[in-house]
Amino acid sequence: MARRSFRPNRPPRRRGPRKEGRGGAAVEAAIDPNAVLELPPSIMVSQLATAMHANPIDIIKQLMRSGIMATVNEVIDFEMAATVATTLGHRVRRLDDSDAEKEADPLKPAEDAEEDLEPRAPVVTILGHVDHGKTTLLDAIRNTNVADKEVGGITQHIGAYQVENDGVKLTFLDTPGHEAFTAMRARGAQATDVAILVVAADDGVMPQTTEAVDHAKAAGVPIVVAINKMDRPDADPDRVKRQLSELGLLPEDWGGDTIMVPVSAKSKEGISDLLENLMVVTEVQELRANPNRPASGVVVEAQLDKSKGPLATVLVQQGTLRVGDNIVVGDTWGRIKAMILDTGRRTKEAGPSTPVEILGLTTLPAAGDPFLATEDERSAKALMETRLRRKESQQAGSLSMEEVSTRIQSGETKELPIILKCDVSGSIEAVRAVIAKSSSEIAQVRILHAAAGTVTESDILLASASSAIVMGFNTRIEPGAKALAEQNRVQIRLYDIIYQLAEDVEKAIQGLLTPEDKEVLDGHVEVRAVFSVGRRDKIAGCQVLDGLVSRNSQVRITRGKELIFTGGISTLKRFKDDAREVTAGFECGLTVEGFTDFEEGDLLEAFHIEQG
Repeated sequence: MARRSFRPNRPPRRRGPRKEGRGGAAVEAAIDPNAVLELPPSIMVSQLATAMHANPIDIIKQLMRSGIMATVNEVIDFEMAATVATTLGHRVRRLDDSDAEKEADPLKPAEDAEEDLEPRAPVVTILGHVDHGKTTLLDAIRNTNVADKEVGGITQHIGAYQVENDGVKLTFLDTPGHEAFTAMRARGAQATDVAILVVAADDGVMPQTTEAVDHAKAAGVPIVVAINKMDRPDADPDRVKRQLSELGLLPEDWGGDTIMVPVSAKSKEGISDLLENLMVVTEVQELRANPNRPASGVVVEAQLDKSKGPLATVLVQQGTLRVGDNIVVGDTWGRIKAMILDTGRRTKEAGPSTPVEILGLTTLPAAGDPFLATEDERSAKALMETRLRRKESQQAGSLSMEEVSTRIQSGETKELPIILKCDVSGSIEAVRAVIAKSSSEIAQVRILHAAAGTVTESDILLASASSAIVMGFNTRIEPGAKALAEQNRVQIRLYDIIYQLAEDVEKAIQGLLTPEDKEVLDGHVEVRAVFSVGRRDKIAGCQVLDGLVSRNSQVRITRGKELIFTGGISTLKRFKDDAREVTAGFECGLTVEGFTDFEEGDLLEAFHIEQG
């Protein structure tokens, strides 16, 4: 039986005179009765017309007969597309997820034959706490002066640089933090072969150090520790090693497998040892790529230049990129007019593991966007349009806890990844201990990151990149993190009773978790004044910062970073009148059931519960 797959960019071909089909629509006279039209789960009307070699007007007429008013650029589901195609005389089959991915992901490079692969330079990312000397260390390695050019000595953007050590090249990515490293992973880009964790010998492990370790572990990247600032009189490398061993990084000289090298970026002491150890770690990985194929890779950074237009620093991962190549980069495309190396010198081609700045893109891409070189401009435009349509029809993000539970029950996965945030450090160990008891032969609980504080955007990025669930105990969600979670479909579950948290984890592991009642954020309110009414009662005079607050809202009251009360609103007034809701920018007075100890500056997070 002949099969005809969905090819959105193939032009319609006339096969003969047209005739009237069922329902009065004009169809092609020469439809092969044995051919099967394969369609994805969702498809644009214009794409469907192209796949059927039909006039889009005929498709729109059939949709109107079914009560669907759609334009040529609107997306319809498979069921509706199948109804139209069947009416016009086609046999239809639905593409499964793997087939649809093969049909619709032209930016995914093909596999290379073993004999085509050649050794390539390792790509190294530098991570660590702010002001621990990441850029200064790279400066020492490169023998250039980057840190002085940055505002306040702190890196403001991602940079990619290539250096040579004993005839062997290494590519370095200097990031402004682990958030950028994970944001690239969240977009599907795994660009790093090894991570250097920079820890100041006089400062020790700091909160961002811990986060960087967790992000690198989640990415499955080997870690080499650079204990920096050894020139300081109060440097204590043993304390750093002790602190890192508590994070699961046991030094080699203590019987572990983590290489830790004492260095001084200022005096360049230990730099050669660090580079030698990097080479040892990467030699084990046997890094190879095919330089003789169309180039593919990832965007490291992008910026808009007033005179040059969109500029993108890209890392070539496969193939060789050349001036004049047409490329698709994420949701944009362009023809490369010039390529500039990190030294400022222009080049005509760049092979695997080479970072270059390119000119010629039509619009600005995002860091982490993949790119692929194409044969010509027409192919580039076609691939970009296909990728855009695919992006519209897909829902990105991590699975919900209920979905993970279902997959565990069906045997599709044996792991429940969790990002854990608690109110205080003491709660972390208590929650960890309770959760650990839930692991079984069926599935294991894997805590990717655990820290005290609110749920932040960094937590959401890590969850999105690792398909994890964010769980909070006696804490709250920052507004930016809430928006990012909704955008990336990351589930956040908050608890104030530890045994409810443990019960949900246990049910998820056993595959018994049912859809939960969903918490919906209404808005944020700040207490601006407190008014006494009688001897005990107090009314909070508030300003609604964003969203709204309603009479039926629940509120979480935080003071500083501490959650102090959760309860329902008992009265809500606008001036002297009762109000059902008050929106952003307006003032209101409210009381909370069971709570009167308001103070100026208290922040109220309003929310309501939707039934699961």
